[in-house]
Amino acid sequence: MTNSRISGFYNLTLDERRAKLADAANQTPDSLLPWTTGGLSAESADHMIENVIGMYALPLGIGLNFMVNGRDVLVPFAIEEPSVVAGASFMAKLARAGGGYFATTSEPLMIGQIQVINVVNMNEARLKIYEHKAELLAAADEIDPILKKFGGGARDLEVRLIEGSPIGPFLVIHLIYDVRDAMGANAVNTACEKLAPQIEAITNGKVHLRILSNLADRRIARARCTIPVSELTMGFEQFKGETVRDGIIAAWAFAATDPYRAATHNKGIMNGVDAVVIATGNDWRAIEAGAHAYAARSGRYTSLSTWNKDKDGNLVGTLEMPMAVGIVGGATKVHPAAQAAVKLMGVKTANELAEIIVSVGLAQNMAALRALATEGIQRGHMSLHARQVAIAAGASGEMIEKVASQMVAEKVVRIDRAEEILKGMKVS
Repeated sequence: MTNSRISGFYNLTLDERRAKLADAANQTPDSLLPWTTGGLSAESADHMIENVIGMYALPLGIGLNFMVNGRDVLVPFAIEEPSVVAGASFMAKLARAGGGYFATTSEPLMIGQIQVINVVNMNEARLKIYEHKAELLAAADEIDPILKKFGGGARDLEVRLIEGSPIGPFLVIHLIYDVRDAMGANAVNTACEKLAPQIEAITNGKVHLRILSNLADRRIARARCTIPVSELTMGFEQFKGETVRDGIIAAWAFAATDPYRAATHNKGIMNGVDAVVIATGNDWRAIEAGAHAYAARSGRYTSLSTWNKDKDGNLVGTLEMPMAVGIVGGATKVHPAAQAAVKLMGVKTANELAEIIVSVGLAQNMAALRALATEGIQRGHMSLHARQVAIAAGASGEMIEKVASQMVAEKVVRIDRAEEILKGMKVS
């Protein structure tokens, strides 16, 4: 059984961390080898995108302490920003006292959009499409026999009349498609292409765009957690638990009502979400687009999460957002490092992966809110950022920690100060 609690992990060497990780995940050290070199050769990369000249690496860290639906999970984060892995891991530790994270997902339904222009009678064409709905769905269902074999395929068809556009009114058909364990873009796009000639014949119009929508509001992941109020003071013993709790709720209320704050609030959620999406070879741009569109679905951009207290005074957080991720197809299947990430988490379905990712997003959101509500975001963040600044100034080896520590003590984390400190240490 996987154990996501690894004491002193931060203080170990890279080799020691990999050994501990393999042991905690019941894997062999060889299974982690793709992460020692980035997991991808230039030759393999050349087959993935155009004009390849090499690779661009990101740090890969492990989120610890996560318990999702009663199961311990070690979570890989691919991210360059300091404090994200540490913050999420610490919040996951606090959440364990309340049972960890409880997550659910809806069916893996994606939406394909088919735009129909040059229609003479919009209402007549709209009803004709519904009259032919069964045959259209049957045709779409035959596109991918493998997907159909595993229970996926066309599920429904909806027709919208778009008015007030710069080109006048037009129809948009939504094909609802169950993509099972795939992200689904290729399957949905192919199905939309296949239906175009039939739709043109039915409507006497012209099919223009036919493409997947990244506002995957039929494919939702939800997570919740309860943090006992007594746990909220861990590391902040100078505060009362109720003070921290109320500060987190007040910070969330700011994001819930002000789009300027909500943008940064949701960015904090996506710090955790994107890191796991990238580590597993999924499309983080699609997840970002869907998340922010979903946050504005009411007509006003707002927080993706909620934070309140329960009848016992404990802190309760929830997060709900589209989560179109897959474990088959695309980079997830061809990138060795992505495969290693999926294996480490022990996920067997795309829904399981989505449940872990949404839980990470909630953990990272709480980490940011807790810092803001107590010591301010800069202290912890800048302490970790100081190492990067020290390296940028030319520090190496043991000098990195020495320069970083002095800048943090002085509360001046800037490259010019790092250069001055480094110069002084070399002279002495």
